[in-house]
Amino acid sequence: MVASQPVLDQAAAKAAVTNAEAVALDRANVFHSWSAQKSLNPLVIAGGSGSTVWDHDGNTYLDFSSQLVNTNIGHQHPKVIAAIAQQATTLATLAPSHASHIRGIAAAKVLSHAPANMDKVFFTNGGADANENAIRMARLHTGRDKVISRYRSYHGNTGAAIVATGDWRRIPNEYARGHVHVFGPYLYRSEFWAQTPEQETERALHHLRRVIQAEGPQSIAAILLETVPGTAGVLVPTPGYLEGVRALCDEYGIVMILDEVMAGFGRTGDWFALDAHNVTPDLITFAKGVNSGYVPVGGVIISGDIAATFDDRVFPGGLTYSGHPLAAASVVASIEAFEEEDIIGNAARIGRQHLEPGLTSLAEKHDVIGEVRGRGVFWALELVQDRTTRTPVTAEYMGRLKAELLRLGLLPFIADNRIHVVPPAVVTAEEVAVALAIYDQGLTAAGPAGR
Repeated sequence: MVASQPVLDQAAAKAAVTNAEAVALDRANVFHSWSAQKSLNPLVIAGGSGSTVWDHDGNTYLDFSSQLVNTNIGHQHPKVIAAIAQQATTLATLAPSHASHIRGIAAAKVLSHAPANMDKVFFTNGGADANENAIRMARLHTGRDKVISRYRSYHGNTGAAIVATGDWRRIPNEYARGHVHVFGPYLYRSEFWAQTPEQETERALHHLRRVIQAEGPQSIAAILLETVPGTAGVLVPTPGYLEGVRALCDEYGIVMILDEVMAGFGRTGDWFALDAHNVTPDLITFAKGVNSGYVPVGGVIISGDIAATFDDRVFPGGLTYSGHPLAAASVVASIEAFEEEDIIGNAARIGRQHLEPGLTSLAEKHDVIGEVRGRGVFWALELVQDRTTRTPVTAEYMGRLKAELLRLGLLPFIADNRIHVVPPAVVTAEEVAVALAIYDQGLTAAGPAGR
């Protein structure tokens, strides 16, 4: 240990802490992601339970961000906490080359809710390296190089995953090869001059086909899509789009990868968001909701056809913590809780009976809401200065709105000109009612959108 570093003894760790002390310690030592460091003033979270979190100073918040849209099972679910603790007393770590009973159970549990063609699970540390390894599998399976993904997308912050990403974060990180981007369906801001969902689907698929043809089908290994783009705006695909992508993949021998990192495990009111569509991919990536981030974990669900590619051929990839026992135990306990407590059904009912009608009512009251879209506990309010022009509200407006929501006791997920309404899948109808009232008050207090 470096002598100049302060040592926190047990007594100090157990002493009462204030928000100011937590922030001071954080700012002195922690380098934050996606941020300019100098002006940061992070919100302090000291604990949580279910859909609620609190700080050291006694303030509580309804967590309608689910942190990074990952605490699907809520904070501190007792079954998951107990499973992690029990596993820690049995075997806290294990190299991935060994067989592990808990790892095998975790993989079987994941596969039990995946499409029937899925055969194996490759565990990773999170969603980014899940996408990274899915891309690697597709390239090795096909012998091709290029990967097509969408401009409105986010796939993680590793080499290929960040270049597959479509938003601004890709641009300073473009070190990986062979990536091509297309526009997907987004009827509210159609790139295709579409007036109906059917037109949007038809024209988006035509655009994709032409890009495949122009790039050379024989050079394209995979099409990588978030089933429902999350950070990009909860962009529920127009009817027939995913099925059309599947047909194009079949026609040209391309691997279809569906990124379910954010959309999977109850977020849309289904086990996987793809369950609402007549589509079966070749690879599925997951993380986040599979264990709500209690222990870092992700993975690739692999079809039998692609898994067979590596029966006699070495797969050149691996991670020290692949299928970590604590992570595997948390996956098993989470999925069992989903099954036993009907958490997936709760997410679907909350979306259908409470969030959809409640958010629609907000839009009727507040002209700043240009569109409401989503499923389950995965919704977005797109905010505009004018509903006719659909000009997005300013960053300054979004800052005012976020401050009001926090002041009123709700932790929001804000992205660009949108509020993403993404509570845990265990959220109750009563909590939704409180949150809807806070959104209403916050939108009123934020003032005119043009300011």
